[in-house]
Amino acid sequence: MSKPKEKNRSVWLLVAGLAVLLGINAVFIAWRSGALQPDNKVESIIRNMTLEEKVGQMIIPDFRTWNPDPSNPDSKAEAVTEMRPEIKEEILHGKFGGIILYAENCAENEATLKLVNEMQKVNQESGDHAVPLLTAIDQEGGSVARLGQGTRWPGAMAITATGDSALAEETGKRLGEELRALHINTDFAPVMDINNNPSNPVIGVRAFSDDPFVTSEYGLAFMKGLKDSGTIVSLKHFPGHGDVATDSHTGFPKLEKTYEQLKMNELIPYVEAIKNGADMIMTAHIQYPLIEKETYPSISTGENVFLPATLSPTFLTDILRNDMGFEGVVVTDGLNMAAITDHFAINDVAILGINAGVDMFLVPVPARDPEGVDALNSFIDCIVENTENGTIPESRINESVRRILKLKEAHGLLEYGSTELSEDDLKQAAEIPGCKANHDLEWQIVQKGATLLKNEGNLLPLHPKENETAVFFYSAPSRIASSDFARQRLLEEGILPESVKFEGVSCIDSNRRECLEKVRDADYVIAVNSAFDLPGLDPGTEEGLDSKLMDEVIEAAHAAGKKVILLSSQLPYDAARFPDADAIVLSYGSAPMKELPGPKDSYSANVPAVICGIFGEYEFSGKLPVSIPGMDSTWHFTDEILFEREIQTKAD
Repeated sequence: MSKPKEKNRSVWLLVAGLAVLLGINAVFIAWRSGALQPDNKVESIIRNMTLEEKVGQMIIPDFRTWNPDPSNPDSKAEAVTEMRPEIKEEILHGKFGGIILYAENCAENEATLKLVNEMQKVNQESGDHAVPLLTAIDQEGGSVARLGQGTRWPGAMAITATGDSALAEETGKRLGEELRALHINTDFAPVMDINNNPSNPVIGVRAFSDDPFVTSEYGLAFMKGLKDSGTIVSLKHFPGHGDVATDSHTGFPKLEKTYEQLKMNELIPYVEAIKNGADMIMTAHIQYPLIEKETYPSISTGENVFLPATLSPTFLTDILRNDMGFEGVVVTDGLNMAAITDHFAINDVAILGINAGVDMFLVPVPARDPEGVDALNSFIDCIVENTENGTIPESRINESVRRILKLKEAHGLLEYGSTELSEDDLKQAAEIPGCKANHDLEWQIVQKGATLLKNEGNLLPLHPKENETAVFFYSAPSRIASSDFARQRLLEEGILPESVKFEGVSCIDSNRRECLEKVRDADYVIAVNSAFDLPGLDPGTEEGLDSKLMDEVIEAAHAAGKKVILLSSQLPYDAARFPDADAIVLSYGSAPMKELPGPKDSYSANVPAVICGIFGEYEFSGKLPVSIPGMDSTWHFTDEILFEREIQTKAD
């Protein structure tokens, strides 16, 4: 009769042992998350915060513009360049974790510094547990740059074309120093997307390469430079935005790739960045139906759409946290983008996002008028209410706040010191952004990266004679002063005779007659094409009408016995679109230059510097960071590679 008792006893001992092991494991997990670590500032702050204060830490709004009464047709939105009472009230109320700045906030350096400082001062008054703001910006350099004064920098692809990752590191460092001079402490950069789809309408030259190992090398170098400047770095757009054909600002991309495929390509730069201490990672609003199976009924169409990576527990918790070991802060891409607003109710975004693993919500709703502020407050209230009723576990809120505060602690942003601006603060803001040394490096990078793809008959460099005229045909008229900028420099260096004329012409459909007349008058024809997406290369579309006129310019020049130089000023893939050009040079970027920039203005050096190369200031030495495919008769890319990527990789 004793044997059954012994058997029961063994069972109970086994159960007890398992319980002990499970308890130890739970304690370990809690310890690792920080909940049971010895008391410190972070834990003390969390313990004393109200739920509303915790939720506020998870929000990064924008105050880009302000319209006090949008219902009044006479009331206009104005750029926010100084503190307004309505914005002050909202900062005091929201107790935000950060604020993002846009170009509208950053027209002039001194005003930007004062605005950022005023935001911190107001936030300091928001309560007993006020923690300094993450003052954030999208300052990638190149196509995405917000500072109106300072150095724009050439952009990721232009840097890679130099073949020198040390220049990526130095760019990151100096770019970060310019931000820090304005008290901007967080940069949503670098882009770690691999531009392996030439039809991609949103990444393009913002990517370092179409190769994962090249992207890793140059992206990590840029990240290191930014971190060395003391700037908080946020990589983007996880798990990769480079192979889509839809812009998530205007549509809802879907990518049919497996997890194994992502691991062999898109995820490689993120894996390496996590190993090297990535601070933050920004999510992408992209559907991956082969990985995330959960769906949501679209508020626009009623059809089920797949949860994007931004709202996916599979991506944010299972893959990013558990598989890849990321312990930093996960921030969403802007939630005011069409991929989200067209399909998801904003309150559901709050619940889905937090439960998936989001730590910070970027621009959940634009706070640019009283109605927007009310909507932002409703978003915060939704999170609070759903935490109080258990739909969102408060432990998840605490996890996110702990990560945010640890990040701030690591960068000296856990408590306020003096928020009074000193003379030295004002001096640095005036002298560091856009200093001569930075502009010189910017020019050096463009020169070293400018890539000569074709040069039939050694057409380049050009050596114009007295009284000759070079005509530049711009498909993007907003860049038309770039040739004037280049001429000014060439004259200063004594490379160009004073009597040589540079003339810029708008190569657009409404200007067809003038363009063809100018071809006849030109001694040198330079076609400056700006391709921003695939439709812009199709002469049968409205967007592509300008490329059709560019064809006519090339044809007319050849009919007159003249040669044509194509300056590809944005996406390099248009090199396949104009094969009849006699010479092709790539600048990997441009930005509007309607008139010559002032001494403090930020400007793109890409096009002017390449024009200077065309006229012999230096020899072209850049190498292709991406492969350029051919185009078929319907103006779509083919599998044929016309120009092979030249930058070598670790895999090579």
